[in-house]
Amino acid sequence: MTPPYALVIFDFDGTLADSWRMMGRAMAEAADQFGYRRLEEVDVAALRGQDNRVVMAALGVKMWQLPRIVQHMRRVAMERADQIALFAGVDDLLRRLRGAGVRIAVVSSNGEAVIRQVLGPELSGLVDDFACGAALFGKASKFRRVVRRAGIDPARAVGVGDEGRDIEAASAAAIASVAVTWGYATRDLLASKSPTHIVDSVHELTTMLVGP
Repeated sequence: MTPPYALVIFDFDGTLADSWRMMGRAMAEAADQFGYRRLEEVDVAALRGQDNRVVMAALGVKMWQLPRIVQHMRRVAMERADQIALFAGVDDLLRRLRGAGVRIAVVSSNGEAVIRQVLGPELSGLVDDFACGAALFGKASKFRRVVRRAGIDPARAVGVGDEGRDIEAASAAAIASVAVTWGYATRDLLASKSPTHIVDSVHELTTMLVGP
């Protein structure tokens, strides 16, 4: 099978790695420090997959506080990177993409050092481009930059993510999108963003990108 895309741009948290438990604990621990509501004080199920602005409003986070909170969370992620695990099958997916000659990129609001630590030396070496520290409210500019650096026709690139903002950013960058349902957002919310594809397992994603 000839891979349908020459460049695959992955989100990290909730797409390649299961970081929600660690980050959720860190958010709860920081609530008193920054003065926002604890997760147990809000309807987490109702917020699942909502736009970050909606989540911040529900938690009572002020926009002026956001840079300090983001900086704090990135520092905690670095300290606790050993608590973040890749989803089962991600290692095989990355190896098969590289074996098929597909370029791989990671665009994430998380830090590159954290991502490299979680991936480990071998898998990090399979990634052609890291565009990290992406804004919480938009990744489109990072997507465009990665596509440009790769020298790939945007029609041959695809963004893979678990949040509505990932799908919106791919659309804004004029590339295809794959919504994955094992991360943060619900399947219904992802479907409402009209992704090019929607998949329910890493195995299904692998089959779509490189064949069975």
